[in-house]
Amino acid sequence: MPIRTVALAAALWACSTAAFAADAVKRVPVHFAQGAAGAIVQGAIKGYDSVEYLVVARAGQTLRVAMSGSSNADLNVYPPAAPSEGGEALTLDTVYAKAGATHSVRLPADGQYRLQVYQSRAAARRGTLSKFALKIEVR
Repeated sequence: MPIRTVALAAALWACSTAAFAADAVKRVPVHFAQGAAGAIVQGAIKGYDSVEYLVVARAGQTLRVAMSGSSNADLNVYPPAAPSEGGEALTLDTVYAKAGATHSVRLPADGQYRLQVYQSRAAARRGTLSKFALKIEVR
């Protein structure tokens, strides 16, 4: 096989895997009704996709999130200063942020927090569809 054909095949393969590897990240601003301290949002994720719910809060407030739905859905909460990729999540009051539990954290700074719902690698690899709901409160 000529070297040019091998190089072309390798380039096409690299481009095709990069296109399939792109994870969809949906960002959804969360707005509380006037006078309300919380809201309920619902969604679904499939494979490696994720949803980030954006919540504005102040330092010292407590964020409470009750997650229900699929047991494959996981939750991370990122502070305002965290980069979109590779940032460090806040430590919640429970070890595993899974559906069926309520999680809370005292917020360290003013700004927009990202509540990321995603799936474990095993569930994502299988292309699992996970439906979920979050009850979000800031007090």
